[in-house]
Amino acid sequence: MTTTRVSFENPDGHRLAALLDRPVDGEPIAYALFAHCFTCSKDYKGVSRISRALARQGIAVLRFDFTGLGQSDGEFVDTTFSTNVEDLVAAAEFMTRDLAPPQLLIGHSLGGAAVLKAAQDIPSAKAVATIAAPSSPGHLVRHLGPQINEIEDQGMAEVQIGGRSIRIGRKLLEDISSASLHDAVADLGRALMVFHSPIDNVVGIDHATTIFTTAKHPKSFVSLDTADHLLTDPEDALFVGSVIAAWARRYIGAPQEEIKAPSPGDDLVVARTEPAGYRTEIIANGHALVADEPVAVGGTNTGPSPYELLSAALGACTTMTLRMYADRKQWPLEDVEARVRHAKVHCVDCGDTENKTSRIDTFSRELVLEGALDDEQKGRLLEIADRCPVHRTLHSEVRITTTLAE
Repeated sequence: MTTTRVSFENPDGHRLAALLDRPVDGEPIAYALFAHCFTCSKDYKGVSRISRALARQGIAVLRFDFTGLGQSDGEFVDTTFSTNVEDLVAAAEFMTRDLAPPQLLIGHSLGGAAVLKAAQDIPSAKAVATIAAPSSPGHLVRHLGPQINEIEDQGMAEVQIGGRSIRIGRKLLEDISSASLHDAVADLGRALMVFHSPIDNVVGIDHATTIFTTAKHPKSFVSLDTADHLLTDPEDALFVGSVIAAWARRYIGAPQEEIKAPSPGDDLVVARTEPAGYRTEIIANGHALVADEPVAVGGTNTGPSPYELLSAALGACTTMTLRMYADRKQWPLEDVEARVRHAKVHCVDCGDTENKTSRIDTFSRELVLEGALDDEQKGRLLEIADRCPVHRTLHSEVRITTTLAE
């Protein structure tokens, strides 16, 4: 995905910081608005991973910091559940004005409760997904510990949440104690997807039951099995994002076959590297690929390296060429496999004694041919392997022109 920093103002005039995650090809089929969990931020790993999974399926995501959190202005101690809802509506208005109306609302934990409450004020929303959301904002009180009395008596207190100290104000306690989601859920009027883990020890599974039974159809429930509340396992977050993308297509007017359908004859390859690390998402003629570097050189090893992709191109072109040739000759080639390794070796090792310090790229290619082929046929296929287009390209003079896009 490609990520852009944006900002907008909430009703109190505070600037709220946001990130807009777009598909790597820059052409989203729809826009989603994401609300993070209580005292978290837009940069939380679970949030970014869910956004990444959605972007891969063509859905752009705006994730922002609520007032007083992350990089947003304002004081968190002055915020309430109601102000979170107002921030969400302001984010939707910004998207409608400057980007596109959000069709999908996603909320994690208390952010899930907020999107349920805000949905009625976001008319463009067609679907809502909640992740580990409480059925009542007042559930938060039980996690504030012994500081509740201090908050009530002194007006605020420092509370330890997720290993961080944060100031909680009396206004928040009063607001969440009186806030109710029953009518918002019962009258949601949008498709609803509820994600929850049966072993969530922060917001119990009974909250998901209440939300699901209160909501009217269309509604769906997905159990997150062994996931924890914060989706710290990357696989859990990516799973949530991919399921939301598949489910939401039904309601945002984007059939599955339209998501990443390749454009015939379009030979454009687009590669974008993320702001941190080397993970690179690629769209090649409409097909999504990922490249990365090994952990040893600063990457995250979430995909093959550029040289491994080059080796893959040689291997794929080789096997395709042999398949075409064998089919044309009607030879009994049942299966063909190419095993390719790339290395840089000293020229002297290749017999070039004049360039002892120089290195040359070498590709070693081993073929596995299965079928009732005789020795002559196998020998001919070995010759044909050296004639595959990528092989010839690697041996020919290559010119690369580079320009800056406007």
